[in-house]
Amino acid sequence: MKRTEVSLKSLSLWQVIMIGVAYMTPMVVFDTFGIVSEVTEGRVPLAYILALFAMLLTAFSYARFSRISEDSGSAYNYTAQSCGAKAGFFVGWCSLLDYILLPLVNALLAGIYLEAVIPSVPYWVWVALFTGIVTLINCFRINFLANLSLLFVLMPLLLMVVFIYLVIQGVGSEQGYAHVLTLAPLFNGDTTVLPLIAGASILCFSFLGFDAVTTLAHETKDPKKNIPRAVLLTTLVGGAIFFTASWFIQLYFPSNVRFNKPDEALPEIVLYVGGALFQAVFLCAQIMNTFASGLATHASASRLIHIMAKDGIFPKATFGQLHTKLGTPLYAVLTIGLISLAAIFLELATVVSMISFGALIAFTAVNFSVFAKFYLRDKQTQGLKNKFFNLILPLLSVTVMIGLWVNLERNALMFGCSWLAVGIALFIYKRLKRQNIVIENAY
Repeated sequence: MKRTEVSLKSLSLWQVIMIGVAYMTPMVVFDTFGIVSEVTEGRVPLAYILALFAMLLTAFSYARFSRISEDSGSAYNYTAQSCGAKAGFFVGWCSLLDYILLPLVNALLAGIYLEAVIPSVPYWVWVALFTGIVTLINCFRINFLANLSLLFVLMPLLLMVVFIYLVIQGVGSEQGYAHVLTLAPLFNGDTTVLPLIAGASILCFSFLGFDAVTTLAHETKDPKKNIPRAVLLTTLVGGAIFFTASWFIQLYFPSNVRFNKPDEALPEIVLYVGGALFQAVFLCAQIMNTFASGLATHASASRLIHIMAKDGIFPKATFGQLHTKLGTPLYAVLTIGLISLAAIFLELATVVSMISFGALIAFTAVNFSVFAKFYLRDKQTQGLKNKFFNLILPLLSVTVMIGLWVNLERNALMFGCSWLAVGIALFIYKRLKRQNIVIENAY
C-alpha cells in the first residue's frame, strides 16, 4: 500500500499547472464571447478583469488551505475541515455539479467543432467518439494525461498568437494602426455596472482550473509547496490568456451585429478575421484544446467522486477504490463518461450558466472557511496582519462571490437550487439509513 502511494506522487509543479490551464480551456473565450458580449453590452475584457479579481481573492484562500493540508478534494475537504462534515457535504455536492458538467461542455464543444469541419458526420457521432476516447485515456495513470495536456494546449495558444496578429493587421489596414491602441474594448461609453457583474458571473466557470488542481494533491510531488503555487499561477496564466484574447476579439467585433449565432460565435469569429483556411486550421487547434480540457476535467470530476465516495457519500465499494493495476478511480471515470454523453441533447448557453452556480457556491464556501478556521477556530486574531488575512480579506472575498452569485441567470439559479434540493434529499436519506443501522445493531 505504501509503495502505491509513493508511485502516485509523480506530478511536478508545471505538470499540475498545465493540467489546470488545460482544465480552463483557454480558447473557451472564443466560444463564450458572443454570449458574454451580449450580456455586458460589448465589454467582455472588462468583465474578465472583474472575474479575475474575484478569482484571485478566492485562489489565495485555496492556496492557504493547500499549504497546510495534503488532502485532495478541493472545496469539499476544505469546508469539511473548517465548518464540519455537514457543510462539507453540501459544498461538495454543489461543486460536483460543475465538475460533472465541464466534461459534458467539452464533449458538446467538440461535437460543434468536428461537425463544422466534417459536416457529413452527425453531431451525436462526434460527441460519442470524443467522449469514448477521453474516457479511455483517463482510465490510465495521470502522468500520461499531463503530457498530453502540454501538447494539446501549446498548439492552440500558438494559433491564438496568429489570430491576434491577424486582428492587428485587419484593424490597422481598415481603420489605421492608431485604432489598435484604443481603450474601446474596455470602455465603450457604457458605464452601467450590473451587466458587467452578470458577465463576470458567467465567466467564473472559466477559472475552475485553479480549483481542479487541488484535487491532484495525492498525485503531486511535495503538495504543500507545489499545490499553492499551482493554484495562484494557474489563475494568473488563465486570466492573462482570457483577457488578452477577449481584448482583440472585442476590438474586431465591438458588438454581436455580425454574428448569425452569437451563442456559437467561434467559427464566425475566425472566418471573418482569417478566412476559410484559417478557420479550418483554427478549428482543428480548438479541437485539440477541447480535447486537453476534456482530459483534465474528466480526471478532476472522477477524482472528486472518488474522494467523496471514500467518505461514504457515494458507494465506497464501487467509487471509493482505485483500480489495482491502473491506479485510477476506474468506475468514477466510466460514470463521468456516461454523463458526458448527455451533450448530445443539450445546448452550450444552458450548460455554461448551470456550471457557474456550483462554482460560485464552492468559491464562497472556501473563502468563508478561511475565516472560520484561522480566525474563529485557530484564534489567529492578534495584530493587523492576522486581521487582514483572516478576517477582512476572506469576508471581502465572500461578499464579492455573493455579488456574482445573485447576478446569475435565473435558469441557472433554478437549476442549481433543484440540484441542491436533490443533495438535501440524499443527505436526509443517508442520515435516516445510518440511524436505522444503529437501531438494528442495538437490538
